[in-house]
Amino acid sequence: MVNNILNKVGNTPVVSLPIIGKPNLNVFAKLEFYNPTGSVKDRAACYIISRLLNDGTINKDTTLIESSSGNFGVALSAYAKLNGLKFICVIDKTTLPVNEMLIRLQGAEVIRITKPDNNGGYLINRIKKVKEIVQKTENIYWINQYANPLNARAYYNSLGIEICLEAPRQKVDYLFMGISSGGTITGVSQRVKENYPNAKIIAVDVDGSIIFGGKAHKRFIPGIGSSIRPDILKHAKIDDVISVNEDETIDACRELLERHNLYAGGSSGSVYAGIKKYFRRNNVESQVNIMCVFADSGERYITTVYNDQWGDMVREYNLKRQYSEAIAV
Repeated sequence: MVNNILNKVGNTPVVSLPIIGKPNLNVFAKLEFYNPTGSVKDRAACYIISRLLNDGTINKDTTLIESSSGNFGVALSAYAKLNGLKFICVIDKTTLPVNEMLIRLQGAEVIRITKPDNNGGYLINRIKKVKEIVQKTENIYWINQYANPLNARAYYNSLGIEICLEAPRQKVDYLFMGISSGGTITGVSQRVKENYPNAKIIAVDVDGSIIFGGKAHKRFIPGIGSSIRPDILKHAKIDDVISVNEDETIDACRELLERHNLYAGGSSGSVYAGIKKYFRRNNVESQVNIMCVFADSGERYITTVYNDQWGDMVREYNLKRQYSEAIAV
């Protein structure tokens, strides 16, 4: 028994995902939406706040602040409240309404950015607002998931360990992870490489993200991709990158639900689509163990990824964008 559900972080289930026509691919997904507030971000929120309080970096009068597309804001708002701390969350207009509601209900102050940056996203302007607030506020601490080594350390000490221990037959040939703020893949890749040096770490990105030098354009699904390359990625152990588009993400989410009874979130669909796409291009002749991480569930995406009208809007927008780019060339 636990006194508070927020103390029940980690030890999430792993499920097998057979892929039709690919008998050599043994795919296993770590279901991070079984964490208390519903995402992988609980691990970092719990770890970082506890470390900061224990080492005296912050105190009970400190205000925490962070830029978030949603899930980390939800997690931080819950763990800040648990520890009696004030929290300011800078979100943007793409943040799912349910996430904004959950952040507010936990007592956090929410600042919503509505003006896009030059890359078509909102991250740069979110960070700009955070820096403005930090400069004029006393006793405030910016969590800074994009550069804070504690963020990677949280995953190195939890999710990374679990993946290594739970891999069937203690064998990891590939690890696929979605990439956004960068802390999760940095910490997990470090731990996996220590235990399985020959494992290939594959980062899954999305079209419109500039993390790996892609061309920036408007993205609709939060939680994956970025309009900056986070500093924390300098310490990641990434062997290869596969990029998917949002059409592929939507289709993959639907397939996970219909074929595997997994109601998974947007970035989870991207990861699943990335695995299938990667092995269409890279055939394997013997059986391999593929671990992957599903960051959150589909419940918060019912009006987006799982909504037919929304999906049609995204597809139409991207078709028009691609046509315009082709004409421009």
